[in-house]
Amino acid sequence: MPGYKFTAYDLQGREQRGVLESDSPRLARAELRERGLFPLDVAEISAANDANVRARRAVRLSTADLARVTRQQATLLGAGLTVEQTYNALVEQAESEGERQLLAGIRGAIREGSSLGDALAAYPGSFSDLYRTLVTAGETSGKLGDVLDRLADYVEDQQALQQKLLVALIYPAIVFTVCVLVVTGLMTYVVPKVIAVFTATKQTLPLLTLALMALSDFLQATGWFWLVGIVAAVFGARLALARESVRFRWHRACLSIPLLGPMLRAKESAQLAATLSILVGSGVPVLSALTAGAGVVGNLPMRQALQRATLAVREGAGLARALAAQQGNPPLFPPVMVHLIASGEASGRLTHTLESAARQQQRDVETRTGIFAAMVEPAMILVMGVVVLGIVLAVLLPIFELNQLVGK
Repeated sequence: MPGYKFTAYDLQGREQRGVLESDSPRLARAELRERGLFPLDVAEISAANDANVRARRAVRLSTADLARVTRQQATLLGAGLTVEQTYNALVEQAESEGERQLLAGIRGAIREGSSLGDALAAYPGSFSDLYRTLVTAGETSGKLGDVLDRLADYVEDQQALQQKLLVALIYPAIVFTVCVLVVTGLMTYVVPKVIAVFTATKQTLPLLTLALMALSDFLQATGWFWLVGIVAAVFGARLALARESVRFRWHRACLSIPLLGPMLRAKESAQLAATLSILVGSGVPVLSALTAGAGVVGNLPMRQALQRATLAVREGAGLARALAAQQGNPPLFPPVMVHLIASGEASGRLTHTLESAARQQQRDVETRTGIFAAMVEPAMILVMGVVVLGIVLAVLLPIFELNQLVGK
């Protein structure tokens, strides 16, 4: 039974939008009238003839929505529903109009005979190459429910990791922003008014106060230039990073930064190990898994090393040996992960050891993130305290000297 996207008005004149199933547009309009709605537009949803297909493809599922939809798919398929019945339920369960239209479009493609993997390919913004590769592997092996269950775990783990990173870094970012705003406000508004009082007394001002006055005058005179310069620097950096060669050097430099570099390596390695464990566990050959897994590695030096390792595996080398051959100083891939992979290859339990490596690296990311946040937060507070103390002293020293003169 085809699905239809409708726009209608209720008895109070409010616009209603949604999706329903019917045998024809005429019956769909009749059903809307039975609901007390006055149909304005009824259009069939299909992969081929939906007039708003571009708008639907522009809809992007967030990581949280993708994790929820994937888990729902795995649960429904595990309960014995067909793929079409699963998407019927998902369309009804959709939490937003955009999500409902996206799921309805996938259902329409499935009804026309497309596989689920091919139907998902029409929405690359929501379903990555890795996601579609796993779904296709699940359909080919007949274990789509199991694959989706593992995929749901993977998406949920990635979402949890992103949230932990965000929570750990958001406080330092807020502190830094507040510091900049407070100091800017003091230097451009408060300090000039206070210093003007001392200037009128024609007393000799301390060196710290004179330096603060000069800095305040400089910021007031060049404030707009600094603002324009910062905006230009941000846009320039974005344009420069659009070039792969510049981005490669930047990523390599980030790996060399203390605290940040090991954290980035652990994060990329955790994603890679989790991806390979799902792919290999779903029956995808190691070589194909490495090719697909390169897509989840965002750091260019690590991705390039993984691509070289893929070539070595194609030539007959083992996965652990191929990864170990790409190690630099510091090593791009954590030695613990490489040894776990070697153990898995030797024992025939590669999927299990990859899962262990992914968990170990994820815990490492969480630990390093906590250490990073624990060091950055007090450092920023200390810097803020020193800056504010300098401003306060520059303002108070002339007052102390004036009181001494009055006392004499």
